[in-house]
Amino acid sequence: MTTVVEDENQGTSGPAAIGGGRVIEHDVLDVTHGPILYLDDITVSFDGFKALNNLTLTVEAGELRCIIGPNGAGKTTMMDVITGKTRPDSGTAFFGQTIDLLRMTEPQIAHAGIGRKFQKPTVFEQHTVFENLELAMKTDKRVRRSLFAKLDSAHGDLIAATLEQIKLAQAPDRPAGLLSHGQKQWLEIGMLLMQEPRLLLLDEPVAGMTDAETERTAELFNSLAGKHTLVVVEHDMDFVGAIARTVTVLHEGSVLAEGAMDVVQNDERVIEVYLGR
Repeated sequence: MTTVVEDENQGTSGPAAIGGGRVIEHDVLDVTHGPILYLDDITVSFDGFKALNNLTLTVEAGELRCIIGPNGAGKTTMMDVITGKTRPDSGTAFFGQTIDLLRMTEPQIAHAGIGRKFQKPTVFEQHTVFENLELAMKTDKRVRRSLFAKLDSAHGDLIAATLEQIKLAQAPDRPAGLLSHGQKQWLEIGMLLMQEPRLLLLDEPVAGMTDAETERTAELFNSLAGKHTLVVVEHDMDFVGAIARTVTVLHEGSVLAEGAMDVVQNDERVIEVYLGR
């Protein structure tokens, strides 16, 4: 399980405070100064095109941050950098005070406490809802342990609590393939929660949902904020308005604007490049 370091004697702020030759374990998350994610001057180029252009972003621990912007603004590339899928040309990326994401592999980053959900839900359709959550549990996945593992009461309680949280408590034995699109999205979010992440990256989570499913997803995300940090990339402005504390607008790989939803909606630059009149 991820450990949060309480160190009152650590440097003043930000990743720059790391020093003294200390060796930091990858599974130690230090958020004593507040922010859980630091991106500083991140640049990513593909064949001369800058998908990210000196992107700087800070997200506080427990925050629910929404990222919006036109297609090609760099939203997916940003998440690729955070999760280790893409290596930037330059810049720094830290998880908490001490975890240098650019020195880690994708599995190491996931183990450190960053979970990602893509737009299209990916669940084990032949397995039940309960089995999907059990398979996703943060346990020893080596073959011998998996073959002989028994579900203890703590893990059973965790699955039961997650089923309640993702609105599927009445369907634990239903094959995942029979769920609605929205229910599959919730199940995949539940599978991420079984990994006990501190930071969740969610890519267009309500795309294709009904109005009722979208409303319930907003309730779910609001309930997760605080215990988890959520970074949500979304185009549905009504949904963003229902959940966002802070909205960051990306354009051409950089932050164009940032602030409360009403502030962003009335920003002339945002209206011009994204929202329209």
